Amino acid sequence: MRAKSSATESRTISVGTLAPDRAAGPDGPAGGTTTSSFGTAQAALGVVAFSLTFPATVWGLEGFGPWSLVAVRSVLAAVLAGGCLLVLRAPLPERRHLPGLAVVAAGVVLGFPLLTTLALRTSTTAHAAVVVGLLPLTTALLSALRVGARPSRAFWAAACAGAAAVAVFTVAQSGGALTVADAYLFGALLVCAAGYTEGGRLARVMPGWRVIGWALVLSLPLAVPLTAVALAHEPVRLTGHGVAGLLWVAAGSQFLGLVFWYRGMAAVGIPRASQLQLAQPLLTLVWSVLLLGERLTVAAPLTAVAVLVCIAVTQRARG
Repeated sequence: MRAKSSATESRTISVGTLAPDRAAGPDGPAGGTTTSSFGTAQAALGVVAFSLTFPATVWGLEGFGPWSLVAVRSVLAAVLAGGCLLVLRAPLPERRHLPGLAVVAAGVVLGFPLLTTLALRTSTTAHAAVVVGLLPLTTALLSALRVGARPSRAFWAAACAGAAAVAVFTVAQSGGALTVADAYLFGALLVCAAGYTEGGRLARVMPGWRVIGWALVLSLPLAVPLTAVALAHEPVRLTGHGVAGLLWVAAGSQFLGLVFWYRGMAAVGIPRASQLQLAQPLLTLVWSVLLLGERLTVAAPLTAVAVLVCIAVTQRARG
């Protein structure tokens, strides 16, 4: 009965959103151009959702304290994810997948949001964007160690060049000054890359929405008491921006964006999908102008061209 159930599960994943393990290697799928293009499109949707995270967090901080904002967003996202898991009757994750889900919960659900929110109290969104500028390279490095990915030299050269371009641009926007927020941003970079790597690995054997869904549910035992303590010690001032920011980081960034992201990584491989995030800091800066009224310098389009060239090279490079 167990063998029959496993076979049915594999067929379901193959016909549905993802290919099973045998259809995808650590560097990308074994399928055709259609699968690769569809996976790239899903990863790109995740990047668009993530690009709104920092501006939405700034809005959220207008009405909530940093600890309250992170705790409440985690609980709301977990309730949304848990409802989807119940309605769709998703099976419980296998015991062997629990450590990986715990890494996703610690890095993506709690660690990255908390550290970046603490940083954004004193840092601009432009400066904080250096995190997501360096995240693709860090994720590719961790995936090479964790899942045996071996991208080509051209891939690494383009990835390093793109990360360097984004880093120089975002640091220049902040005047090159190093602040206490940099410690939070560096920590956020590491924990998020670990969560992305584990999530991308798990999304090869279960649908991406279940990966982030179960990770969110696993975070509830910590998120619920943290919410109670934070709300008791931090003042809450409900404003339009505050509520809108909270709802977006909970539903858009914490759940829906990660669903698309993990599905994309499963389809095209962790290293190649991660390079799409090179465009995220620039998208964040655009949203910062439109939503926060920040000024965009003439260096932005020049950096955008350099980043797009790097993305094109990484998408064509083979492991």
